[in-house]
Amino acid sequence: MTKFDAFPVLVNRLSRVAHAMQFSHGLNPAQWEALRYLEKANRYSSSPSAMADYLGATKGTVSQTLIALESKGLVKRDRCPNDRRAVVLALTDAGREILSQDPLCQIYAATEKVPEEERQQLVGVMKSILDDLCVRQNSSQFGVCGDCCHLGEGICAGEGTCGITGDPLGASDLHRICIDFSPCEGDERTSTSSLDSTGVW
Repeated sequence: MTKFDAFPVLVNRLSRVAHAMQFSHGLNPAQWEALRYLEKANRYSSSPSAMADYLGATKGTVSQTLIALESKGLVKRDRCPNDRRAVVLALTDAGREILSQDPLCQIYAATEKVPEEERQQLVGVMKSILDDLCVRQNSSQFGVCGDCCHLGEGICAGEGTCGITGDPLGASDLHRICIDFSPCEGDERTSTSSLDSTGVW
């Protein structure tokens, strides 16, 4: 088997293993994905429609997932203060607690024998592959505010301003997933998401 043949086979095998691992703590893979998304989503992206876009799922599927998570007390929904017709989703304390036991953490633990530099390179390669596939499939290219071309002044101070809404962004906002993300061309900006110890969005 050539490296060209081996790569998609390995990706597929890892995907299957990761999928099976997520039938854990009374949750299924879709429910774990929803919890992970809500932990990272920013104030503009904590909605059922944004989640559906990010997960590549239908709104009906996401709705059923959210109903299940709400019944378990892991997710809550409120009305947006600026638009009472809109829904804002958030993790409950129980949701954050169960997410600390995320079964996919076992994958990172499996890389402990790999040098840290190589692990960081692996994250970069996987993100590059994902970005390229999103472009090829004409899928939404989600990313974090710290890597977005709309990020305005203040970045050097660990904060900034959203170029779309004009809202100020704090240091924690720079590492959150945004539905309005647009990648910078070339090396226009040094990535600030590297400040996130996981390097993953």
